[in-house]
Amino acid sequence: MRNAALVLGITGGLIAMLIGFFSYGYTVVAENHAEVNQLFGPVSNVQLIRLASFAAPVLAIAGGAMARVRALWGGVLLLIAAALIYVAFGFGVFTMFPLGFCVLGGVLAIAAGKPDEPKAHF
Repeated sequence: MRNAALVLGITGGLIAMLIGFFSYGYTVVAENHAEVNQLFGPVSNVQLIRLASFAAPVLAIAGGAMARVRALWGGVLLLIAAALIYVAFGFGVFTMFPLGFCVLGGVLAIAAGKPDEPKAHF
């Protein structure tokens, strides 16, 4: 289950990164060109879109990478990334796969049967 969480987290993070590039770019273009806002409509919360465009892929990739060694931490990061994607971008044709990958990877990482090895955190 940890290997599946690793693959799902990294894959979901990479797809979320593509969504983040386009979303962040759209907010910049809409800010600089008023006709884009008039044509496609304004963005309601620009700062949330920009934050999620950066943070969600980073959390998903980091959570997937951590899933083999620290499954609980990796699973929590994957679920936080999924929540950020959902809150910022909603559920749609472009977000359904990164959302599904991050949620499933987070659940698999948390549900991994073998507990983490007792190690010092630092």
